[in-house]
Amino acid sequence: MATESFKWKHLPSLLKETYKEWNADDPWRQSAVVAYYAIFSLPALLIIVITIAGSFFGQEAVQGELSTQIGDMIGADAAKGVETMISNAYQQQSSIWATIIGVAVLLFGATGVFYQLQQSLNIVWDVEAKEDAGIKKLVKDRVSSFGVILVIGFLLLISLLLTTFLSVLSEFIQEHLPSYLLYVFFAVNFLVSFGIITLLFAMMYKILPDVEIGWKTVWTGAAVTAVLFIIGKFALGLYFGNAEPASAYGAAGSVILILLWVSYSCLILFFGAEFTQVYARRYGHEMTPSAHARRVGGKEEKYKSTAKKDSSAKHKAATGKDRSPAGARDKTGERHQHQNGTTKAGPEIIRVQRRARPDH
Repeated sequence: MATESFKWKHLPSLLKETYKEWNADDPWRQSAVVAYYAIFSLPALLIIVITIAGSFFGQEAVQGELSTQIGDMIGADAAKGVETMISNAYQQQSSIWATIIGVAVLLFGATGVFYQLQQSLNIVWDVEAKEDAGIKKLVKDRVSSFGVILVIGFLLLISLLLTTFLSVLSEFIQEHLPSYLLYVFFAVNFLVSFGIITLLFAMMYKILPDVEIGWKTVWTGAAVTAVLFIIGKFALGLYFGNAEPASAYGAAGSVILILLWVSYSCLILFFGAEFTQVYARRYGHEMTPSAHARRVGGKEEKYKSTAKKDSSAKHKAATGKDRSPAGARDKTGERHQHQNGTTKAGPEIIRVQRRARPDH
């Protein structure tokens, strides 16, 4: 239960505190690290996602849709580079043993970027793995990372279904219905995209970091991140389309574009995670390290103060009494004053009463 409810007038102070903590956690370095891992994990990740969604729509259809989406976000050159990565990865499976080994390497490689993303999110939430976590923690992290990959594949499947449906609906509206309904169609299309992106960020914030947080907190942070991501996606599209930052790198240009896009996207992702953490702490939402993790040294008090406020507020709401240290001092003072026959406070009253007592 929160100490107070969110009000829109709180938003500027929330964003200010979020930026302060986001900047303190060195997001540029964390984003660069995740982008580096993403380059090596991307072929394996895309193959798994294409396999999941391709079992329903066919591999070529899914691969074509992915290429279109990547082209819209980063550019045609980057999309061609990704297609080459996928084709080369598929060609490596030449025998049964090579396939088995390839699948194992595929799973380990695909989860690598999400494992690193988990470490970065742990920095945001001020938690770290316990020293005795061992192999169990490693397996759990990889399973969690693979769970996120499955979510991505599922969301891609839903996205393809909705894209097909909306495409048919758009043609029907243009041929048989008034043209102004197209604006309604565009609004629905935007809301669908927003919902899918929000769900993806919610899964990341809930599954990856080593911290237990409630769904209410997760949905709030995911929605804010989705808004920022949509704005950032539009801005990055303009930047990549006009500035051509990778033109000086020749054949490696597509790789540079992917690195830049992942890095900039991670900056938004980490800002959203910081907002989620600040929001949860500000309004007293429960957030505790998972069984295999602990608070980073020196950070415990930062979260204990919020827990104390929340506990005191809940006690006061339930009993009507204040059990804070200040409240306890006030009650103690009142008891002493009543014993001396007065309800007024202050040491001067007590001294006057002592002088007025007759000597025996």
